[in-house]
Amino acid sequence: MNIPTKSELRYLMEPHESPCITIVLSTDRTGMESQSDQLKLRNVIRETEQRLHERGLRSTGDMLEPIEALLETEAFWQHLSDGLAIFRSPRLFRSYRVPLQVKDRVVISDHFFLKSLLPLLVDDRRFYVLALSQNAVRLMEGTHYSIQEIALPEAVPHSLAEALKYDDIEENDVRHHSSSSGAVVGKGGRRAAIFHGQGVGTDDLKDQLLRYFQQVNRGLHELLRNEMAPLVLAGVDYLIPIYRQANTYPHLVDQEISGNHDKQKAETLREQAWAIVEPILLKQEHEAVARYQDMAGTWLASDAIEEVLPAASYGRVESLFVALDQEQWGSFDPATNTVALHIEAEAGDVDLLDVAATQTLIHGGKVYAIARAEVPGESLVAAVFRY
Repeated sequence: MNIPTKSELRYLMEPHESPCITIVLSTDRTGMESQSDQLKLRNVIRETEQRLHERGLRSTGDMLEPIEALLETEAFWQHLSDGLAIFRSPRLFRSYRVPLQVKDRVVISDHFFLKSLLPLLVDDRRFYVLALSQNAVRLMEGTHYSIQEIALPEAVPHSLAEALKYDDIEENDVRHHSSSSGAVVGKGGRRAAIFHGQGVGTDDLKDQLLRYFQQVNRGLHELLRNEMAPLVLAGVDYLIPIYRQANTYPHLVDQEISGNHDKQKAETLREQAWAIVEPILLKQEHEAVARYQDMAGTWLASDAIEEVLPAASYGRVESLFVALDQEQWGSFDPATNTVALHIEAEAGDVDLLDVAATQTLIHGGKVYAIARAEVPGESLVAAVFRY
């Protein structure tokens, strides 16, 4: 996959030279139907060429050339995901293989059609997984669709042995003892770790693990101090409560992933962590629905696209619910706030839901791209206004 970043998607939201071609196709992530997917794209290219001619563009070769080149790129079709999104304008070409179930669409307009990819843009459902053992520390950032390992700051020890190395006694300090307790003292006045064949008692080990995890927690503080994403711990049962004792990150969740995960695939951890954090991350959406329901029937909420779209263009929309699986074709003139609705797409039409969503995002509003059945109210769109 090559999932677009939020910054890339926001760049696509900006004005671009017309015509802007958006092609969104469902694909087979197993690769078993790659020939069928290639044929689908080939047919879509022909359709796009015809529609460009209808718009008065006689020469389409330069516009379609990079899209046609994908058909001959064998490696591209060997690593498909659930969907394919292609964006092309006279000065821009982007192609993405995305982990989204999408509806086949070809849109040629004065701006790119982004509604199909809204879950990647507005889905702020990020979380962290901290996999711990005595031999390793791994921090991963995940979403509903992907997970990646994050390089640890230098201050984070990678193992218990590394965390305690400064407690280990050097040869010339062997005879140095604490006058108060008789314990061997290492650098910094801290009690030395008991190695060199001596036994380590349960209390000693817990003390060492606590110091180890305190160092991990301190090292992660700079990385996560401005974050609000939930953190899930993964580790064997006896380690988890010790880390909780050391933790200061306020968004550590109560449930953990039990077991030794030193060699566990990140994708497996993502699946297990998502089952834990999904209810937490959906809480904000549920609260937004409740707010809409409280405001419904007042001037601070609406499910009429004729009201929502002008409000979005002026930055009045605080939160917007939009049907991801349907379109509302028509036109919008921001100069006069005139909205025209059409049952079927007509020449020059745009998906007004897509326009409402992108305008809301541009002005800092929150967008929930969800199934039609989940949109509150009785329309394809619902909004809570700031004023």
